[in-house]
Amino acid sequence: MELLGLYYYWVFAILLMVGFYAVIAKLNLIKKLIGLSLFQAAVFLLYITMGKVEGGTAPIISSEMAERLYSNPLPQVLILTAIVVGISTTALGLGIVVRIKEEYDTIEEHEIQEIDGK
Repeated sequence: MELLGLYYYWVFAILLMVGFYAVIAKLNLIKKLIGLSLFQAAVFLLYITMGKVEGGTAPIISSEMAERLYSNPLPQVLILTAIVVGISTTALGLGIVVRIKEEYDTIEEHEIQEIDGK
């Protein structure tokens, strides 16, 4: 039963492996970007689940609540920054894919390599 209690980590591992597989194995550049987004989402899930403290409250300290258990807000702050970076890298990647499509008339990696003669 202990293994089922860690289902967040199972979801993290599955998302991470699916994203990694898509980045490595897929030849379509859009599918690679989707895999990268899944990979990022898995990392976000890991950080958010690690930051949750069972029975913890918001870290607003007052004199009558000095002995309470508080959740750390740092993982959520880091994830907000990582989400912005993830959206930016996805947008940049999509922009590069558009330029590749204009230049090579394809977004398949093996076709682009054939055109370049490599």
